[in-house]
Amino acid sequence: MLSIELIRRDPDAVRKSLESRGEEGALGALLELDAQRRQAIAQGDELRSQRNQVSRRLGQLRGAGQQPDPAVVAEMRLIGDRIQTLEQQVQGLDGQIHTTLLGLPNLPRLDVPVGLTSESNRVLRQRGEPRRLDFTPLPHWDLATQLGIIDFDRGVKLSGSRFYVMSGAGARLERAAINWMLDLHTGPHGYTELQLPALVKQEVMEGSGNLPKFADNLYHDSEDDLWLIPTAEVPITNLHRDEILAADQLPICYVAQTPCFRREKTAAGRDTRGIKRVHQFNKVEMYKFVAPETSDAELEKLLADAEAVCQGLDLPYRVLQLCTGDLGFPSAKSYDLEIWAPGCQEWLEVSSCSNCTDFQARRARIRYRPAPGARPEFVHTLNGSGLALPRVIISILENYQQADGSVVIPEVLRPYTGFDRISAAASR
Repeated sequence: MLSIELIRRDPDAVRKSLESRGEEGALGALLELDAQRRQAIAQGDELRSQRNQVSRRLGQLRGAGQQPDPAVVAEMRLIGDRIQTLEQQVQGLDGQIHTTLLGLPNLPRLDVPVGLTSESNRVLRQRGEPRRLDFTPLPHWDLATQLGIIDFDRGVKLSGSRFYVMSGAGARLERAAINWMLDLHTGPHGYTELQLPALVKQEVMEGSGNLPKFADNLYHDSEDDLWLIPTAEVPITNLHRDEILAADQLPICYVAQTPCFRREKTAAGRDTRGIKRVHQFNKVEMYKFVAPETSDAELEKLLADAEAVCQGLDLPYRVLQLCTGDLGFPSAKSYDLEIWAPGCQEWLEVSSCSNCTDFQARRARIRYRPAPGARPEFVHTLNGSGLALPRVIISILENYQQADGSVVIPEVLRPYTGFDRISAAASR
């Protein structure tokens, strides 16, 4: 959530930043509501001052044994009613302002490239070249079907389109990848592992920035008013909700593997083939609570931790810095990691590493005390996939496929799978 004080102090700068994200005209209504609120508060303060002065005079009269003028008493009642009306008006305006603020995205950092579409994203670096295979590579949906490790038809039978069943060596490969990623992040990278609920309250979704903006893309249990998480970022953001942390606790670094649930209502076309864009998938998520002055440096470390996964799997990847119009709703600065899939013939995003500054912390009221006795300040929050499993599996299958239809297992995963190759005969 943006700071209303910042918007009041420099509305032109905030407006320009929002327009760089495609949010034109977003501030007009908010500023008008804020002006009405401040006017109502000023009127209420003036009436209270007037009431206090008259009350003192009436008290002096009664103390002297004199009866106050009935007209003055009646006027005081009217003033009291007017104050109550103004208080209700302020309360209503507070609600409207809060709702409006919930719908505004974060402001981009100054070093974020300006642009409204993905064409303005910058490719910062690439590691590894797309593998040159001496045969025509299969896309993962054909390869996995031939190997018998992903069953698309039974996924549809169970749950409908964009669901699938991993089986045999395929299920073991995904479990191996998850376990290796968690060991990497909790070991050399120093994160604390969490096991989290997959269902959360509405205020938890609001704290992370998913509600109210993205309600149509979330799964909701209306009876218990609980929401299925689209990413572990949601519950981790709220883990320290309404808390004041000590400076020496920061940075706090968490990692968690959870199922993720997304309706993906707007996706269409080729993205619906295979397991590239599905309604339920596994993801390993990294998350940091940090002091504001360290958040840019911590973002670079977070990105390096995500890159280490791609490097360990020896998959060709590239790093993009997202432009203003392509940033996620709560993000002020983001890097995307994309890995090459030769069967699909495209780069697939497997991680988006973001600095959300104090945007989520303000919504979830997460603060820290910079020094003993100092006034609490909002922390900065960062998140990044480390990594998202379906597209990692896609890239492993397509990059490590062999001419005979088998798939070689990346070396770092072999201690976790217990085998070094998937073939049609051995996949079950």
